[in-house]
Amino acid sequence: MSDADSPMHVFDMLARVFINENVTTCFSLLGDANMNWATRLAEQGCRMIYVRHEHCAAAAAMAYARKTGDVGVATVTCGPGLTQLTTALPAAVRARLPLVIFAGEAPLNSGWYNQAIDQAPIITATGAAYHSLHHVERMPTAIRDAFLQAKRERRPVVIGVPFDLQNRAWTGSELLPTPSADLLPKLSPIPPNPTDVDQAAALISKAEKIVVVAGLGAVEAEAGSACRALAQRCNGLLAVTLPARGLFHDDPFSLSIAGGFSTKIARDCFAEADLVIAVGCSLARHNADAGKLWPNAKVLQIDTDPITISQGRIAADAHLRADARLGVEALTSAIAERSPAWRSDELANAIRTTPADDTPFEMEPDVHDPRDVVSALEAGLPADWQMVNSSGHCSYFFAQMPSRPQERFLTIREFGAIGNGISFAMGVAAANPDDTVVMFDGDGSLLMHIQELETIKRHGLNILIIVLNDGAYGSEIHKLRAEGLSDEGAVFGRTDLAAIARGFGIGGETIDDLSRLPELIAQFKSNGGGAAVWDVPVSDQVISPVIQRAHPPKQHA
Repeated sequence: MSDADSPMHVFDMLARVFINENVTTCFSLLGDANMNWATRLAEQGCRMIYVRHEHCAAAAAMAYARKTGDVGVATVTCGPGLTQLTTALPAAVRARLPLVIFAGEAPLNSGWYNQAIDQAPIITATGAAYHSLHHVERMPTAIRDAFLQAKRERRPVVIGVPFDLQNRAWTGSELLPTPSADLLPKLSPIPPNPTDVDQAAALISKAEKIVVVAGLGAVEAEAGSACRALAQRCNGLLAVTLPARGLFHDDPFSLSIAGGFSTKIARDCFAEADLVIAVGCSLARHNADAGKLWPNAKVLQIDTDPITISQGRIAADAHLRADARLGVEALTSAIAERSPAWRSDELANAIRTTPADDTPFEMEPDVHDPRDVVSALEAGLPADWQMVNSSGHCSYFFAQMPSRPQERFLTIREFGAIGNGISFAMGVAAANPDDTVVMFDGDGSLLMHIQELETIKRHGLNILIIVLNDGAYGSEIHKLRAEGLSDEGAVFGRTDLAAIARGFGIGGETIDDLSRLPELIAQFKSNGGGAAVWDVPVSDQVISPVIQRAHPPKQHA
């Protein structure tokens, strides 16, 4: 019997529903509970990225969702496949990224199955939604509804479908449900209330030194130009949250990141500020450095869902409920233009020339200062390459690349987990197949999922991985040392990452001399990209300002 003559199975119909939802890319690791469905999804035209670890499927879908604005889609098998998601899902929840994950479930017709587990509590504990689909005829609608929920609530939705039900013959209607895109409300931007605008304008009139801080809400509302105009009109400065890093990269009065990753000059300016206007910001603890970044400033929040308390602290003193762009534009029109006072050529020059951190350190021989590495990369990497920053101690240094625009620099750090960088890079590469992706990581983070180098090679993903290799878990060694404790449990030696990369069949270089970087970058570019790991040995004595402030050395007997 030919495939054309074969009866339609439930997994065939479910694959059609995903295609009907305009799913074009899926990150996958196959097992009994999802492989038939995934095979049909691929046969119906969806690009499948077959990863080597389930966590990486979900994490790659996160970055894909952030870069495309679409729902990220991944699939894993039941039981142990699903339990591997429990680090990625909280990160996606906190980053407010819409995902739909087809997970499968153990068969219902079996009295015992070794991979059976109560999957719902595991998933809901992460903050994601879970739906068991046991009514065959309603499965297509339930999947469509999962996409609706992911988009509306901006969080992951995991679908569990027992694989014995998937393998049944489909006897229902072949009519597909209306796609979620056709059912979502067409929401117009919310304009501000005039009374609220007047109150916000009065608050501005009493302030002398103002910083306008933009978050992802400002990015999504395309409020960048409006924020620039507001800052200029009130003689204020500009800054961004870490996820929006680069939105004002070409403005001379941009302080770049507001938060724990703020530069030295940014912290000095925020210390002088008496009003922070937070536009489309969640006002998380990191954004305000737990309240220490702007100790003397009131906070005016412009957001469609304004808040007072965020992550256990009072985050905003006044509010303007509105779309970020419309709220900022209305506020700009309501205030009088001020003569330059804070803004000056001298301040612009200080912002441009003051190092992010100039703390001196005694370094061991034959290794680099990570700050010098990042400066060399900032000068040498092409402006149109996509940048992906991972987590861990190294991420502070890589965030200090002021010329890189927001749309070409991705950071997802809301859960504080290392090991995600290579997955995020795969997601960005899948979302931007014609671009070169540069992923910045630390050795400890890369080694957690270094098996995905094989995925990158097999799928021909255009990714250059640059690693600050300190031979340790960087954050942990500095914290242990600050406590006067042994760092033995966090020091592992410098693995030859370049050799490992070559073993996977991609390029590998150890960068002992930073003067080689321009030549290597030009060579990588002339070869049309490809994939490679550049292993840069760095000192384990250089401590990021984040750790310096949070864990100053203690005096021990």
